[in-house]
Amino acid sequence: MNKRLEAMKQRVRDGEHRGLRRSEPISIVEECEAENLSWIQRAARLTVRQCEAETPIIGPDEKIVFPRTLPAAIPPLYPPQTYARITAGRTLHELGPISNICAGWGMVLAQGLLKRRQVALETRSRLAHDAAAVESADCAIQTIDAVLGLAARYAQAARAQGREDVAQILDRVPAHPPRKFREALQSLRLLQAVVWLSGHYHVGLGRFDQYLWPYLQADLAAGRETIASAEDLLAEFFIALNKDSDLYPGVQQGDNGQTLTVGGVRPDGSDGVNELTRMVLRVALATSMIDPKINLRINANTDLDLLCLASELTRAGLGFPQYSNDDLVIPALIAHGYAPEDARDYTVAACWEFIIPGKGMEVVNIGAVSMPAAADRGIREALAAGGDFARVLECTARDIRRQVGALVEAYGRLLLPPAPYYSVLMEGCLESGRDLSLGCKYNNFGVHGAGSADAADSLAAVQKLVFDEQSVAPQELLRALDANYAGYDVLRAQLANRAPKVGRNDAEADALLTQLFDLFATACEEIPDNGRGGRIRPGTGSAMYYVWLARGHEGMREPVVGATANGRRQGDFFGANLAPAHNARAAGPTAVLQSFSHIDYRRVFNGGPITLELSDTVFRDDQAIRKVALLVRAFARMGCQQLQFNTVQLDTLQDARVHPERHRNLIVRVWGWSAYFTDLETEYQEHIIQRQMHTAV
Repeated sequence: MNKRLEAMKQRVRDGEHRGLRRSEPISIVEECEAENLSWIQRAARLTVRQCEAETPIIGPDEKIVFPRTLPAAIPPLYPPQTYARITAGRTLHELGPISNICAGWGMVLAQGLLKRRQVALETRSRLAHDAAAVESADCAIQTIDAVLGLAARYAQAARAQGREDVAQILDRVPAHPPRKFREALQSLRLLQAVVWLSGHYHVGLGRFDQYLWPYLQADLAAGRETIASAEDLLAEFFIALNKDSDLYPGVQQGDNGQTLTVGGVRPDGSDGVNELTRMVLRVALATSMIDPKINLRINANTDLDLLCLASELTRAGLGFPQYSNDDLVIPALIAHGYAPEDARDYTVAACWEFIIPGKGMEVVNIGAVSMPAAADRGIREALAAGGDFARVLECTARDIRRQVGALVEAYGRLLLPPAPYYSVLMEGCLESGRDLSLGCKYNNFGVHGAGSADAADSLAAVQKLVFDEQSVAPQELLRALDANYAGYDVLRAQLANRAPKVGRNDAEADALLTQLFDLFATACEEIPDNGRGGRIRPGTGSAMYYVWLARGHEGMREPVVGATANGRRQGDFFGANLAPAHNARAAGPTAVLQSFSHIDYRRVFNGGPITLELSDTVFRDDQAIRKVALLVRAFARMGCQQLQFNTVQLDTLQDARVHPERHRNLIVRVWGWSAYFTDLETEYQEHIIQRQMHTAV
């Protein structure tokens, strides 16, 4: 990056822009109550007032403008007592508002907000007899006008500062379709920022290189931009995304869902890789910040040079790109009701789940099945009753069905608040006069399958040591589990060291891992409708549950899992996503890939990456980079679904715990997103350090 961009990045890291923010959120409850507004009208009023309250800030060297000046808190729409009454008996997803979906950014850019406004007006006229449709259209129009007003005030401020270049762009966008790459980036910046201002979160950017490439391609062909000048614009856009990331809600700082996806095929099946695909990887490396999180779609034949470029990004230790394998993902989506052109157009949600831009109102994380808990209950129940290993699996399967059923039952009472502005950005909402909260083309739920390696290892230990060898007595194992292995060190060592383990390409453990996911898929398939016309999608991710299921968390449906039969003590973490258990010594990255390649991803298709921890010494030269790229290619050719790397040194992490001031820019992969290590809470730092302590045999 040039000096201008380096200075801009440093200002963002130093938080200079935060001093421009208001200290208190605005309040709109009184006016909403006085006017007796409906919920959707209040949601529209929120967008209007938030846009009006923003103070235009344009730095003297900025080409892509808009830092948020409002605080993180989103003002409530109802008094607390009223909100409690209207939500009583209903399930609210996470914080309540719609989140973790992807707008149809390409559609909105191509039409411009004035065209979207015209669509709403036409629907209002056509459905004038439908009061709900009229109200929905009116509220959508109010939000459009609010965004256009915000852009106009920014244009006015730009002219007052003598920045005619910025003013002319804001005169054009987001009202009209962009004509140039810079206009498209500026339009996207404002459009996405207002989604956050409207109370939504985990707002991804979708297939970035597909919908923005035509603007860049035209600029390059006309000589308006060069590769270098376009990379500067893209770098500034990426830096701008980091200005507000501390305001965005998540389990931890950095868990904000600002992801984008590049690569893969087009909706017609042709190769979608273009110059912007590569540019995104280069610029992400140059900026080296936590946002945006990069996902790269690949297949078994993806160009090795592209994989080498992605591996250069991995070497930087940013925790991305995360890889998704089109060869598995697309057929799985088609098999579960997605139109082929939509399946080919998938993007990745905040962490790893597969969603369709502009067409999905899917809730991809309604919770997690605790596989260690299911295995533990199966083991305890069967052994206590004197059952055989088939009984262990039968009891485990029953508990998995119970957990899936409980999650789906709770979300059968799902209440999604109205989202008039988000409706503007989705396909079909304005056209039908239906708010996004009522559903979209796809309305599926996703469930994670957490702690799968620990569960499979526990079952494998029981199968081998209790039943096959009969070297461990069933009652002795039960007493050891109840005692958290206190006084049972020898037995614990047997379970930890002599039993088969996932991650070693061990047939017995891998077969049980595959069987667990088959049981999980069956439990989800037995529920034909989620109550919103969708299905239940099982996945292989863990999200934060690798900590919560081990140590507890407020609001968890499943209790903490105690000691488990793989030798794990109560309170010890579970592995993240698809990764060997923490007490298992892996046999190298290829063996890890082989272990997880047996899962039937055609049935288990909600996403969830294989997570590999690599020392930064792996990337010592260009030849080593090529080897990592070949490992990624092997991942795809083995038939695995998703992959991510963490690249750090153990001593660096340990020093950062003691001297955080020395490591402000140390970035790590947490579960499906990247964060600054020193911003994380202690337990997540501890988990990441433990992951690095695996020793390959």
